[in-house]
Amino acid sequence: MTDIFAKCRNFTIARQLMESGIYPYFKELESEQAPEITIKGKKFIMFGSNNYLGLANDPRMKAAAIDAVKNFGTGVAGSRFLNGNTVLHMNLERKLAAFKGREAALVYATGYQMNLGVISALVGKGDFAIVDKLDHASILDGCRLSHGEIRRYKHNNMSDLEKVLKDIGPRHGKLVIVDGVFSMEGDIANLPEMKKLCDEFGALLIVDDSHGTGVMGETGRGTHEYYNMKGSDIDFFTGTLGKALGGAAGGYVAGSKRGIELLIQRGRPTLFSNALPVSVACSANKAIHILMKEPQRVKKLRDNTAYAREGIRAVGFDVLESPTAICPIIVHDTAKAIAMSKRLLELGVFAIGFGYPIVPEGAARIRVQISACHEKQHLDKLINALKQLKKEYSD
Repeated sequence: MTDIFAKCRNFTIARQLMESGIYPYFKELESEQAPEITIKGKKFIMFGSNNYLGLANDPRMKAAAIDAVKNFGTGVAGSRFLNGNTVLHMNLERKLAAFKGREAALVYATGYQMNLGVISALVGKGDFAIVDKLDHASILDGCRLSHGEIRRYKHNNMSDLEKVLKDIGPRHGKLVIVDGVFSMEGDIANLPEMKKLCDEFGALLIVDDSHGTGVMGETGRGTHEYYNMKGSDIDFFTGTLGKALGGAAGGYVAGSKRGIELLIQRGRPTLFSNALPVSVACSANKAIHILMKEPQRVKKLRDNTAYAREGIRAVGFDVLESPTAICPIIVHDTAKAIAMSKRLLELGVFAIGFGYPIVPEGAARIRVQISACHEKQHLDKLINALKQLKKEYSD
């Protein structure tokens, strides 16, 4: 029988990854997202989750989702334009807009879908989408779906961004899209300088703060708050409901009323996809309420992250410095990163190893993510496991 995949390059690459032992297999969790999880009956400390504020398994979040399902069912069975719009969706959008300091907001079924819809709706033929070279894949894919031209600038290099904007000139529409917090590096965008450049060259600015919302700033409103900027300084915020705001699913965009009205009319994901499940809409609304009432969660996350970073450095590993909850431990070689991640599992610690093509060749890492729900004993177990890894993998 002929192998129909034999001439498919991507299947060949996947097979080679499997044979080399660096294929990223899924892990089968048997428990909720919590500081301690279960896989195949064994307990592990979770350091690979985006559950930054510990809300994914909060009883109040569960109760909100259950109430929504009891009153509205498991799904809406249609798009927002047909029959899928509920008071829960509208309530969440009003809460998100106020949280981000903007006039209006719009929610999507997934964060990835959101970036596809927002960027492709705002960028048209003759326009330019300008992105950081380390922006999230969904941002780049949204740019590819638009009819505009893509320009990329060196990571967090404001001189290069200025050069790109200058080269495009004043006769074209320009949209600069950047991650507030870069998910693989854990560093943050220079939003004040970007705002100045966008104003100078007449460009709109989108900040995807998926990893910054609930994490950055005194009250967790995001990377702009970290810089003491106002919500109105940013043309559009985008982000996910699947990380700090409950860990379920969904994406959102917040901006001016006029801008959101445009996205409602032109955004294909809104037109042609089922609306966000009501359970997520209700629990995400509850997450924002909890965050505003309990700012100590953000402080505890900062304290936990500082403790973890200090411990990782003391062990002797190279951890990228930043004020975020993402602590990438650079080990350079992809096979080594995967092997070390597997060894951490044996030591009772869940943290994922990444390599090429997720990150550049030679920049493989173990990404450790800290949560406000971690206690000191969890952080100490991570540090002790890393000490053992250092002994076993010392050059």
